[in-house]
Amino acid sequence: MSKLKSHFVFSRNKRNGIFLLLALIIIFQCLYHFVDFSSEDIQINQKQLDVFQQEVDSLKLVEIEKNKPKIYPFNPNYITDYKGYTLGMTNEEIDRLLNFRKQDKWINSSQQFQEVTKVSDSLLNAISPYFKFPDWVNNPKPKPDWNDYSKSNGPKTYSSKTYDQKIDLNKATADQLQKVNGIGVALADRIIKYRGKFVGGFISDIQLQDIYGLSPEVIERVKNDFTVKTPRQIQKVNLNTATKDQLVTIQYIDYEIAHYIIEQRTLRDGFKSLDELTKVKGFPLNKFEIIKLYLTLD
Repeated sequence: MSKLKSHFVFSRNKRNGIFLLLALIIIFQCLYHFVDFSSEDIQINQKQLDVFQQEVDSLKLVEIEKNKPKIYPFNPNYITDYKGYTLGMTNEEIDRLLNFRKQDKWINSSQQFQEVTKVSDSLLNAISPYFKFPDWVNNPKPKPDWNDYSKSNGPKTYSSKTYDQKIDLNKATADQLQKVNGIGVALADRIIKYRGKFVGGFISDIQLQDIYGLSPEVIERVKNDFTVKTPRQIQKVNLNTATKDQLVTIQYIDYEIAHYIIEQRTLRDGFKSLDELTKVKGFPLNKFEIIKLYLTLD
């Protein structure tokens, strides 16, 4: 009993502490039950809130516009699969364009682009302002009047020249080039600048296809008066033994195309002819003749 009694015997300080604790409990209980702690209703200024929301929405739209892919002027004849996808064209529309170009045909207007690809009016209206056609399409020179006889020379005609009569394309001057019908100052300057990109100039006449703005008809006229007589010397790459790093040194072949070339070479146990490159995924068919200049199977 004495042990049990000892649990209920408190010193004076303990009793004071117990009384203080009880007093605090009673006070807090009273405060909880009788004091209203709820906050007053917050007044919202709806007009200011609407203005703030409009500013936020405007900033969002600006950010969205900044993140949209930019479209720069381009020639629709050279739309690739990726370019067509970013413009919003379907696979079928892109394939129609590529098949049209494989026939060595050219699109020369927005209307013709729609006729070939079958794109919708809305898509055409969105992308056609960015179409950039060569000068000879937008500002064609008048065709020569074959009935216009010169008093001294008779009718204007074009005669085919022999190899010896032609001027070396790697030595031709701008003035000489401008004598060709369809070649103005700008195109003559573009031909010479392209030639100057390479030490030694052109390898072959086929490289004229690389010069922007030269139509097939004008190229034929140039080739009637000019040809490459002193071709640039190059070290050709063996297609069946070349590494990826060697292949990417060739104009128009990047690492992705080089990867697919090596993949096809492995599957075929080596290429039997350069023409088999046309079966390689992503191969730039419109540049095939130029790429062939740098390759050999020996």
